[in-house]
Amino acid sequence: MARVDVLYFTDPADPWSWAAEPAVRRIEVEFGDEVGITYVMAGLARQVTDGAALARRTMDAAAASGMPADARVWLDRPPASTYPACLAVKAAAEQALDGPVLRALREGFMVDRRRQDNADALLAAVRHVPGLDLGRFEVDLRSNAILEAFGADLDRARPGPGDAGGGRTRPLPSWLVRGGGREQAVGGGEGDVPPLREAVLAAGAVPRDGLPGAEEVVRRFRRIATAEVAAVCDLPGPRAPAQLWELALQWRVRPERVLGGELWAPA
Repeated sequence: MARVDVLYFTDPADPWSWAAEPAVRRIEVEFGDEVGITYVMAGLARQVTDGAALARRTMDAAAASGMPADARVWLDRPPASTYPACLAVKAAAEQALDGPVLRALREGFMVDRRRQDNADALLAAVRHVPGLDLGRFEVDLRSNAILEAFGADLDRARPGPGDAGGGRTRPLPSWLVRGGGREQAVGGGEGDVPPLREAVLAAGAVPRDGLPGAEEVVRRFRRIATAEVAAVCDLPGPRAPAQLWELALQWRVRPERVLGGELWAPA
């Protein structure tokens, strides 16, 4: 049983949540089962009406985080809504695969320029998620139960009048970290680097001994950005790219060029 519970308020298409992936990956690797993450789909946009604003948001998030991102998805033919992708994450939760599906959808929006706003596009996006029963996922995606689960998430993301924020929707991304008899809200500011790790430690989570090397991280996650490897392996400055390119020269990992940098995969 996890020692610390984290409620993660997010949306698959939110650029600042993509920018927070290095911090989230670090928590996953360093703390393992000590920390349980519950993904709450807060709904970025019921209807996308200003693609240019989301493009600017994407570029700002990429500049602040070092995460590669291609903002042209919001300029060329933007998704009509981000809500279908949120429903897909809730459908995947029925198979305890909401985390991997959320990641696949994030990559689709942020680097692969996929609209992902209808059932066919969502099925194509998650087809290769390991362990996912695609037939069951498709049934769940179209069910009233998943619609109700997403509605419950939207309610959860809108605190009551007595909560901090006066009933406003929680900013994306943000977290509630619970453990050791305490609850701490972190994140929620554009451009902020959320002190997620500090909050998890304060809640009582115990880190594992040692951090993995760059090659081990690439093999674990299969598709990962340089900034994420730097965070997970604690390789600041030029050390992460230097190690990754050295591994690439040895044909142990391979780079995938995307706008703004690379994603790394096993060779």
